[in-house]
Amino acid sequence: MKSYFVYILQCNDTSYYTGFTNNLERRLGEHSSGKNKDCYTFDKRPLKLVWYETFNNVLDAISTEKKIKGWTRRKKEALINEDWDKLVLYSKNHTQYGSSFDVE
Repeated sequence: MKSYFVYILQCNDTSYYTGFTNNLERRLGEHSSGKNKDCYTFDKRPLKLVWYETFNNVLDAISTEKKIKGWTRRKKEALINEDWDKLVLYSKNHTQYGSSFDVE
């Protein structure tokens, strides 16, 4: 059975890059070596893998990657830190709950 990976890299400018691959080790090597000069991470090396998840279904992996790419920085950090309470809080509807949360 084939595996697929969704991953988050922390760049040297502290930004995050979210990606999808079927070979995590190879893809991380490509990012680190600067294989593609047009890639977002090219001038943001060195990079650090801060989170990944493995999927057996390619459509689930692609859907998860797209979802995470649309998240705010603090929501990505809640995922990276496995802070499920904050992840839920940051997922609440801003129209209903407002855009400023009382967080530490």
